[in-house]
Amino acid sequence: MQDTEKRFIELEEKIAFQEDVIQKLDDSLAIQQKQLMQAEHKISMLIEQQKKLESNLPAPSDERPPHY
Repeated sequence: MQDTEKRFIELEEKIAFQEDVIQKLDDSLAIQQKQLMQAEHKISMLIEQQKKLESNLPAPSDERPPHY
């Protein structure tokens, strides 16, 4: 009976450890997802800013520079 009880306790310890690891992984994944969403938002903002800057640039001229 003691052997069975000892094995049962070991299994409970392993399950508790696995639950802890899973929770830590879940927390890490949530943090990384948040960081990814923030990075995507920043990239979108930068793309919009670049488009605005490009639209304000003068159109390139078809004339050749004087040194040609």
